[in-house]
Amino acid sequence: MKKILFTMILLVLAVALVACGGNDNESKGNADNDKSVNLGGTAGPYSDMLKQAIQPALEAKGYEVKIHEFSDYIQPNVALESGDIDANLFQHSIYLENFSKENDMDLTGLITVPTAPMGIYSNKYESIDDIKDGATITIPNDPVNAARTFLILQDHGLIELNPDAEPLTVSEKDIQKNVKNLVFQPIEAGQLPRSVDSADLAAVPGNFALAAEMDLLDALVLENMPDQYRNLVAVTTANKDSQLAKDLVEIVESREFEELIDAEFEGFGKPEWMKNR
Repeated sequence: MKKILFTMILLVLAVALVACGGNDNESKGNADNDKSVNLGGTAGPYSDMLKQAIQPALEAKGYEVKIHEFSDYIQPNVALESGDIDANLFQHSIYLENFSKENDMDLTGLITVPTAPMGIYSNKYESIDDIKDGATITIPNDPVNAARTFLILQDHGLIELNPDAEPLTVSEKDIQKNVKNLVFQPIEAGQLPRSVDSADLAAVPGNFALAAEMDLLDALVLENMPDQYRNLVAVTTANKDSQLAKDLVEIVESREFEELIDAEFEGFGKPEWMKNR
């Protein structure tokens, strides 16, 4: 009798273990099919773009999306590399390449998006033609954004640059002709919006202008931005061919995305692929 009872107990335990094993496998299957994603961007227009244009489209595809906002240009890539987020939107390709190289990261840009251009702003002049000889202009003190400034000024006939200089790295030393004898005052980019009140002119990158609640269309002129300066959606290189990466590209390439940008992000410059399709 004892042997029969012991055998029955073993059978019950075996059935219980099999049932537990089945539940565990089912749970793992759900995890493998999980479509929750984390996206990161710097606070301001690009986290807004994620929230307004990309998140709803991903959710329509069945994803559960969480947006993480960052206050600097370092943590979004650190979080991407570590796996805390799956993609980010805040940087252009030059920054991505330099940051990846300097920090031994393997990150890849998927697709460029419409980007807030740098503008030349003034509370003193109403047009480029009004600028007086010897006017002061505040410019970003970092080489990349300073180069953008000089290209804008050349595009509008205010300076002439050495034609042999590399366009993406031109500096004040490459100026061959200063038509209006502009006086350049390099300052921290974040201070440029305030400088509109004190300088005759100020070259303000779009993200800083928007953060200061400036209207992009108030600029005397806006940058004809090279695509290398347009922001992009980035992922780790290991995930560049993932389904999420394919879905992000499909969303950004959609007409619905472009229509929302036209409606909600007025003044943003479109990348060449979007303008030429």
